Amino acid sequence: MSANDRIRVGDRIVGISNPDKELFPDDGIAKAELIDYYRSVARPMLTHLRGRPLAMERHPDGYGGKSFFHKDVPDYFPDWIHRKEVPKEGGTVTMVVCDDAATLVYLANQACITPHPWLSRTARIDCPDRLIFDLDPPGHDFELVRWTARTLGDLLTTELGLRPGVMTTGSRGLHLVLLLDRCTDFDTTRAFARQVADLLADRHPDKLTTEARKNKRRGRLYLDTQRNAYAQTSVAPYAVRARPHAPVATPLEWAELDDPAIGPQHWTLRTLPDRLSKDGDPWKGLSRCRRSLGPARRRLEALVEEEVS
Repeated sequence: MSANDRIRVGDRIVGISNPDKELFPDDGIAKAELIDYYRSVARPMLTHLRGRPLAMERHPDGYGGKSFFHKDVPDYFPDWIHRKEVPKEGGTVTMVVCDDAATLVYLANQACITPHPWLSRTARIDCPDRLIFDLDPPGHDFELVRWTARTLGDLLTTELGLRPGVMTTGSRGLHLVLLLDRCTDFDTTRAFARQVADLLADRHPDKLTTEARKNKRRGRLYLDTQRNAYAQTSVAPYAVRARPHAPVATPLEWAELDDPAIGPQHWTLRTLPDRLSKDGDPWKGLSRCRRSLGPARRRLEALVEEEVS
């Protein structure tokens, strides 16, 4: 690319500015390479972005420089980019909805290193179709994160009849993701997630906690369910993170948790496309695992009553 180039993405022509601007200077990764990456992963990534308002994590001076979260759509964004006006406290905000590869490329050109979509779609904005458990280690003990993911996955699958997916965050931990049928509101979904986390922490009080205050965790892993609320966002699968070497949030096969070589930043902008081309998308069939929370909530209530008694 040359300065102020234009590229075709699908049926759109997208202007590219300053393609040689280094966003990850330690690795020589410029904006053009970020754009190429997002073009290469657009097909699987868009399944997690379409129809969702998103916040843009922008780093115009590179990942080590000044950054900001941009929620509202700037006036200069082209009119072909989809938007959604969503309620917020005291008014509304109009947000980007990334429905195609051209929009993904345009956002990358705006130095949006990481898109953060909502857990609900515009058609039913008050009812999430995703529920997320965020597992971050208290220090650098990723083995504890692996163990927690397996233990929580067993609870969700074997005891509650749900089918979670697991992914690295590209930062410090893992996310467990449940696909929902959009029939439950945020308050109910968040309460369910917290009750699951409380049950697991009660079973393993030496390793796990739901205590939000860091000084109360005493070296235990925090089972974070806070993002399961209206207007909260989560890092998108296949999103690049603003960290050294441009790590990527990467969906996993469950069996990959047994590989000690795989950590939370194992795949990067430069290695992830090869993984997809060789092995395909581990979450390709995850949409078939979408569930209603109703039966799981009833099972959970019975488990809680049984363990209290």
